[in-house]
Amino acid sequence: MSRRHRAEKREILPDPKFGDLVLSKFINNLMLAGKKSIAEKIVYGALEILDKKAANENYDDEDNGENKGSKGLLVFRRALKKVKPQLEVRSRRVGGATYQVPVEVRHDRGMALAIRWLINAARKRGESTMMERLANEILDAANDRGSAVKKREETHKMADANKAFAHYRW
Repeated sequence: MSRRHRAEKREILPDPKFGDLVLSKFINNLMLAGKKSIAEKIVYGALEILDKKAANENYDDEDNGENKGSKGLLVFRRALKKVKPQLEVRSRRVGGATYQVPVEVRHDRGMALAIRWLINAARKRGESTMMERLANEILDAANDRGSAVKKREETHKMADANKAFAHYRW
């Protein structure tokens, strides 16, 4: 790790179908071996499945007047919001002892963790295609269940258990 310069954040382009930056980051995280077109097919296919499954449910409360995109995209945003952690623990060494210190998660890191957890949870599911796995995991997360939400709860529980060491924050 370089001490001299902080790495510059690269500007990423919004996804071609919906023009959404977060969806573009999600596609990039899902991509394996540089095969972006396959990752896009999987994500857009999952959003279409979500459109069909969430047709009768009301997810418009998080819309905030931005009525662009599909019902699937609204479910996706709601799922990310539910999976995104508020607190996490970081190791801090003080006088020979290592403490797990709870710290607040920055917005960009929280989004990155939520995306990563959703993708990993979808990969571990048992459905036949990745589109189905991803769609079902996103739907579960939007409804406060599933592995990704469980991971967030574990992270919050860990932070809550180590509240006594919060004064070691830096």
